[in-house]
Amino acid sequence: MMSWEILAVSIVLIVTSLVLAAFVLMHKGRGGGLSDLFGGGVSSSMGGVSVAERNLDRLTIIVALVWLASIVGLGLMYKYGI
Repeated sequence: MMSWEILAVSIVLIVTSLVLAAFVLMHKGRGGGLSDLFGGGVSSSMGGVSVAERNLDRLTIIVALVWLASIVGLGLMYKYGI
């Protein structure tokens, strides 16, 4: 039987996985990578990064850290039988 701790961390992992995928897809392509393959290689004349893009970067990093922590937490829970 699955304990409530494992269930809670598993739900956090699923939610953060979906949110992280959405945040990564919302980023603008920087060019020179896989974004060129899907039509993201068009460069704009604006040189600066907008406030929305910086906030999206920060949110992506925060969600990625929570995602990583939940993976490590689940691994430890399964290893030590919590």
